Amino acid sequence: MFERYVRDRVWVKYYDEDVPRDVSIPRDPLYVLLDNSARMFPSRPALIFYGRRVSYSSVLEGAERFAYAVRKRWGLGEGDVIALLLPNVPHFPIAMYGGFKAGVAVTPINPLYTGYEIARQVEKSRARVLVALDIFAERVEEAIKEFGADVDVIVYGSVADYLPRLVGFLYRLKERRRIVFDGERIVRFRDVLASSAWLRERPRIDPLEDTAVLMFTGGTTGEPKGTMLTHYNIMANVVQIDSWWHRGRKGEDVMVGVLPWFHIYGQTAVLHTGFYRAATILAYPRFELDRILRDIGRYKANIFHGVPTIYSKIVSMPGIERFNLESIEVCISGAGALPKAVAERFEALTGARLREGYGLTEASPVTHINPIYGVHKPGSIGVPVPGTLAAIADPEKPILLPPGVKGEIVVSGPQVMKGYIEPEANNKVFFECCGLKWLRTGDIGYMDEDGFFYVVDRKKDIIKYKGYTVYPREVEEALYEHECVVDAAVIGVPHPHVGERVKAFVTLRDECKGRVSGEELIAFLEKRLARYKIPKEIEIREELPKTPVGKILRRLLREEEAKKAAGLRGASGSPSS
Repeated sequence: MFERYVRDRVWVKYYDEDVPRDVSIPRDPLYVLLDNSARMFPSRPALIFYGRRVSYSSVLEGAERFAYAVRKRWGLGEGDVIALLLPNVPHFPIAMYGGFKAGVAVTPINPLYTGYEIARQVEKSRARVLVALDIFAERVEEAIKEFGADVDVIVYGSVADYLPRLVGFLYRLKERRRIVFDGERIVRFRDVLASSAWLRERPRIDPLEDTAVLMFTGGTTGEPKGTMLTHYNIMANVVQIDSWWHRGRKGEDVMVGVLPWFHIYGQTAVLHTGFYRAATILAYPRFELDRILRDIGRYKANIFHGVPTIYSKIVSMPGIERFNLESIEVCISGAGALPKAVAERFEALTGARLREGYGLTEASPVTHINPIYGVHKPGSIGVPVPGTLAAIADPEKPILLPPGVKGEIVVSGPQVMKGYIEPEANNKVFFECCGLKWLRTGDIGYMDEDGFFYVVDRKKDIIKYKGYTVYPREVEEALYEHECVVDAAVIGVPHPHVGERVKAFVTLRDECKGRVSGEELIAFLEKRLARYKIPKEIEIREELPKTPVGKILRRLLREEEAKKAAGLRGASGSPSS
């Protein structure tokens, strides 16, 4: 009965007027998003970057020239990968869409990564070209010389490349970086574009099978894995997101591009969907709240994708009343639970509609959103987007559960990934039921009688710190590289201000006991992990709780920390900070 309940999509009756039940997905390569908008609106700004307007025709020309270099100068083709170590700068879409046009896959790397982490992703993705900002040159060099990253070509761009002319000139005067460019292996981004022609021939691309973007995520196990998202997967999600606005207009929207494009949420919901809509995207390489709020009023931004911490910062900002935010129409919040009080204050402040959604990297990422204009349920992640089926499944068995029963949220739809690059990992997340292939999300929740979904817990051990995702196994692996560490376990400890604090537990070799401290281990991690991944505390123990077969029980460590926190609250009358 409940299987038919899902198949009938009971939630569709709550869709806003004109939102379709299903969507028609073009079987085109992703680069057509840019091509179409550049053809229709060549002079419209695709990006505004610190006041510099970069038109759609300029982005298209840059992408064509970059594609020529990828294909003709560096000899990459089908099956190859380029890596982008870039924040939200114009180089990002030019290189990404250039990669699409050249028929190669693109793997974005978090700009906060250390040399060690950069090297690991380059190795796992087998990237042959690395595009980075020059300010990251030291870490790139460290990745190559100390940790063995092997790439054919390094392309360095500068923020000054796309700053307003006078500002860019002054920026270069202040630069103190000394990169030795040889014109072959180490090259300037602007020189690549200046010395390349347009790529006239189009490589053959099968949108349903060919990987466009290779994202690295912890999946359901906490171990970073390569997620293959095809051109069709991302195109489907772009059309699904666009259908949710149901306004049918192009060349009018101004979107706030504060979410990082190296993360799939910002990449799909802002960059790709923005290009599909021929929107102007306000691009920010770092979070500068004052600038963002000023720009909303200056450029009349009307669409804002964010995370709960951003909306919380806005509503609690002193003097927020001095900013003109009246142009904002629609805001979506993802990547964490949106507090009801924050949503209410934000809507009262701006007059906009702020709705919570849900997704995961393996689904390109959006699977659920609350209706924008009609019925929405605070605390819910909303209903499945057009063309998507969602259900609650038994966490261990391939069966679906009825409304109101807690289980694992599972999804099926055209935006669901092709799979992980690690074949053995796919068996853990996919299962067949009712004639459909389902993806396990790793999140525990339930569906109500109306088809609205709720997340109540996480099946996986992933830690959420200030909106960042920390994979325990990754931190543990770095700890294990220390010669004194025998066992390591990393957990998230709930904290009222940051979500979860990262805490590690280790045991040491006998000869190291009393000689190595937690502080020394933290210092050891600083060259291997981004700052947000480094534990705030490392507790040294004689032994860690384990199963009979020797598996460390993180669950028991979390329970110990919860009891300790409860004791502190009982003693002080308030949560510890």
